[in-house]
Amino acid sequence: MTGGDSGVDANDTEAGDGKPDPAAAIDAQSAARREDLDDRIADYSAGDEQAGIPFVGAGPGDPRLLTVAGRELLADADLVVHAGSLVNSELLEAYCDGAELVNSVGKDLEELIPLMRDAYEEDREVVRLHSGDPAIYGAALEQMDALEREGVPTYIVPGVTSAFAASATLRTQLTLNEVANHVAFTRPQGKTLSADEDHISEFVGMGDVTTCIYLGTHAVRDTMERLLEDGHDPETPVAVVYHASWPDEDVIVGTIGTIADAVEDAGYRASALVVVGEAVTGAGYERSYLYGEWANRSDDADE
Repeated sequence: MTGGDSGVDANDTEAGDGKPDPAAAIDAQSAARREDLDDRIADYSAGDEQAGIPFVGAGPGDPRLLTVAGRELLADADLVVHAGSLVNSELLEAYCDGAELVNSVGKDLEELIPLMRDAYEEDREVVRLHSGDPAIYGAALEQMDALEREGVPTYIVPGVTSAFAASATLRTQLTLNEVANHVAFTRPQGKTLSADEDHISEFVGMGDVTTCIYLGTHAVRDTMERLLEDGHDPETPVAVVYHASWPDEDVIVGTIGTIADAVEDAGYRASALVVVGEAVTGAGYERSYLYGEWANRSDDADE
């Protein structure tokens, strides 16, 4: 399956008025994907130059955390469709000087898809700029599928997600030997996630998982209260990194039992990355095998 050649008639993904029907396109692309992998998977790796519209991860906030590939694509862009206030305006000013900028906030697929398709068909260089990494809560694939059904090839250029910026700010690792062997990227129940789909308590209950929660600061109290109701240790370390890597970044460190009050006292009402688990402090880990006797053993040590 390749862009615009998935075996599904493009006419089947148009509304009765002849305009693109993104919902039908998404269904058609999903069905085709179940039958066969995209041929381009064997032809390209992340970072390769490709034809089409790139979905670029802008990174967590600081313009310097944009990838080299992303910066090059933005420099050549004629049209950049960006994620509004989720993308640092300093990044747009620094790297999109010659491009037309369109804020995607408030626009649905029925408006965005023709906008990008028409610009691409006019031989303009188009970049779809997402915050963080498009593969993490970016809703990128539905846009890509809709464009592909319009005959417009697309691809992803990775970005630095805010969980990685948060761990760098905290000067710790998300995985630590004998402390945190796993990492979970998740979000709490709310408008886009039902209570049954909220697995934060399960992740925290595993003990050796660093749970990274993408949320608005308004949801911190409800999330922590549910953890307490489920019997989790109120002394479990928690860090809230507000606007990770932005100029107004702030770090609030506490526990499951105290962090909600601390966040409310700070008065923040925007997006944050919440890290739950012992990796928050970076304490208690054991020396790894990587730089010990295991790494220095000879080839015939087990013979």
